Amino acid sequence: MSSQRTSTSTTTSASSLTASLGSPTRRGLLAAGGIGGIALLAAGCKGSSSSSGDSATLDGETVSGVVDGDFWDEKSIHTLSVVFDEDDYDEMIEAYVSSQDKNWIEADVEIDGKVFKKAGMKLKGNSSLRSLAGGQGGGPGGAVASDGGGDASASDGGGDDPTSDTDTSAAASDGGGASDASGASDAGGAAGGGFPGGGNDEGDGSISKDDPTGLPWMIRLDKYTDGQSYSGRSRFVVRGNNTETSMNEAVALDVLALAGVPAEKYAYTRFSANGADAQLRLVLDVPDDDQWNDDAFDGTGATLKADSNGDYSYRGDTADDYADAFDAKFVADDLEEDDVFAALGSFLKFVNDSEDDDFASGLDDRFDVDGFATYLAVQELVQNTDDIDGPGNNSYLHYDPSSKKWSVVAWDQNLSFGGMGMGGGGGAPGGGAQASDGGGNDAASDSAVSDGGGDPPTGGQMPGGGQMPEGGEMPDGGGKGGGGGMGGNTLAERFMDDDTFSDLYDSTLASVKKAVFTSGDATKRVKTLSALLKSDASDLVSSDDITSDAKTITDVIDG
Repeated sequence: MSSQRTSTSTTTSASSLTASLGSPTRRGLLAAGGIGGIALLAAGCKGSSSSSGDSATLDGETVSGVVDGDFWDEKSIHTLSVVFDEDDYDEMIEAYVSSQDKNWIEADVEIDGKVFKKAGMKLKGNSSLRSLAGGQGGGPGGAVASDGGGDASASDGGGDDPTSDTDTSAAASDGGGASDASGASDAGGAAGGGFPGGGNDEGDGSISKDDPTGLPWMIRLDKYTDGQSYSGRSRFVVRGNNTETSMNEAVALDVLALAGVPAEKYAYTRFSANGADAQLRLVLDVPDDDQWNDDAFDGTGATLKADSNGDYSYRGDTADDYADAFDAKFVADDLEEDDVFAALGSFLKFVNDSEDDDFASGLDDRFDVDGFATYLAVQELVQNTDDIDGPGNNSYLHYDPSSKKWSVVAWDQNLSFGGMGMGGGGGAPGGGAQASDGGGNDAASDSAVSDGGGDPPTGGQMPGGGQMPEGGEMPDGGGKGGGGGMGGNTLAERFMDDDTFSDLYDSTLASVKKAVFTSGDATKRVKTLSALLKSDASDLVSSDDITSDAKTITDVIDG
């Protein structure tokens, strides 16, 4: 594991937040309002752009190893370009079409003028990608690949870390599959999807195999060349969004940082693939990265990713027991993975099986309850329906062996602040996305329907404009036990059902709101980002879109 430190930890104590304001509404645990039909837009895309094939080149300075930079400065629009073999790309798409495997391909990557040879890239996402497969990836019983992993178990040649690059998809060699990708849908968002009506339901905008610049990607500089990193990271996630500016996710990440919740850094970029016209894309680091863990947790403990088709149920005490629920993305050198999963099993057994009184008195000994209250409060404030108790099961867990406590790391904020088209305000926790008048795409978050997660909603309206199943019953798998594709998380539910923890949440929500929203700090970030985009990205996104997206966010902040 990497021991290099690139910056000091950005995690701060939630106790530094200012005193309580008022008595806010308690967070709703099933974000049913996050299910609704919307017409999706490509993130910052001004029409489809096609790649120029193998003739594309990168003109920057070729580098290798550890390269310093200021990619995460949030003060400028950065550049990120990739060049890869077209045949490799077609084979990768075909592999996803046929089996939902997300295989790595080799690529040269240029970041801010620095070119890294023989890096790797792979598709990133779950339901956001299913339109590529013409619907084959979604629906009840459809194969769902893990959102955060790499290859399954096959060797892929250089730079692999078995603790941080696993996937729940079937094993496959890099670039495997047939060379004809004709089975993929050309109209992103129009076909297929893991939720009623098909389509893209993760907030990633319309996607197409013919527009690789518009796809969500994981880029790994050290995939095929050991030791490569830039600006303190080897992994970069090119995010999708159904807004033109992605400001909703950027500001949500700022709010998490201001509240002291462990999360990701971001950078606005001009992103292009194989010489195509650049698009405005938000790029994040990811807790899978060893160096992220160095910064956030001093390189100690272990960080696990919750799979989108898993849950927080107790399954046993070994890694095999949680093969489809949690992936070990980082394990410090002084820990054994078996010991980490034994600790996870002990924690989840307590969460699921303890009596109410024991849960109330013993949770603080095993879990960062203050940090969790702050995490939930922020998700409420930014109206993110796609968090730990949303349909995508989006979260990481970090284990601190010195305190023997677990904590939650935030992941996936691209449905924050009306990211599903709900506009400002929103009222109840999570807000609730309203169905749009145009387009037949029903939207939800990652893995809206998991394998075996019951039938998709087909009946009447759910709160926030989503659809209830026929007969008014929620699909199997929702509610206590988490996962199941429809949202719900045992840990969050029991936390909020306890009066003491619920009171802690209420007071924390008021404190965070005062410290981050009422103080004007969040609004300042909106103004700063708006000015940056209008100044440096006016050729990629219109001033009207910037103003509109900013107003949607400030309406929530001021509401």
